[in-house]
Amino acid sequence: MKILALGDVLGYKGVEHIQKNLWEKRRELGADFVVINGENAADIYGIGLHDAETLLDSGADLITLGNHAFSKKEIFTMLSDSQNIIRPANYPPLAPGGGYTLLNIDGWRILGINIMGTALMESLACPFATVDRILEREVGSYDFAILDIHAESTSEKIALARYFDGRIAVMFGTHTHVQTADEQVLPNGSGYITDLGMTGPCDGVIGADAETVIQRCRTKIGTRLTVAGGRIEAQGALFDLDTSSGKVRSVTRVKF
Repeated sequence: MKILALGDVLGYKGVEHIQKNLWEKRRELGADFVVINGENAADIYGIGLHDAETLLDSGADLITLGNHAFSKKEIFTMLSDSQNIIRPANYPPLAPGGGYTLLNIDGWRILGINIMGTALMESLACPFATVDRILEREVGSYDFAILDIHAESTSEKIALARYFDGRIAVMFGTHTHVQTADEQVLPNGSGYITDLGMTGPCDGVIGADAETVIQRCRTKIGTRLTVAGGRIEAQGALFDLDTSSGKVRSVTRVKF
């Protein structure tokens, strides 16, 4: 089984890029399952209903989110009703939606989990304990698990990956929008990369308009970020999973 994971979709430009290119790229790579982080799809701040529906219609099987999960209230109902979009599992139980889902792909039962780091981010429930509880709760109900670690700290992402090595087949980081070069198969057979990168404009600052970000850094005055112009690129990783052993054979960085 080949699993394609794509980094944070940024703005309508990123959504359009997925709409125009994902089905073709999915066929080219032979991807059986596609997971996309969509928390910045609504021009950086959250995801709208139309954005989510477009990503799913364009070839995504699962949408994960992050710290902007609840920026658009219009997505709340879909979060509660759809099995194909999840938010970080360590938000309080009263938050809309759920932090994991079970999907059937070609007869295989896939457990998709979304978690958020707590280092340099919001003070949420412990990500280690939260994922542990999900795995314990769903024992016997899935064949393979996938984990999106939406976090700022690279060390926290790596620590989570090491902790769940051999228990979660596919793990990847999101949030920083910068694709890392550490794609690897961990000692117990899990595939991992610290950050997938992003799907959006490459000529700004992690997808945002460069001048706005520079002024923000120089003046320390909070200014609403806008999506950059220029070339659009989708970034992510392809995980080749051996279904007989449950271990990942290879991880390959992807850009298109």
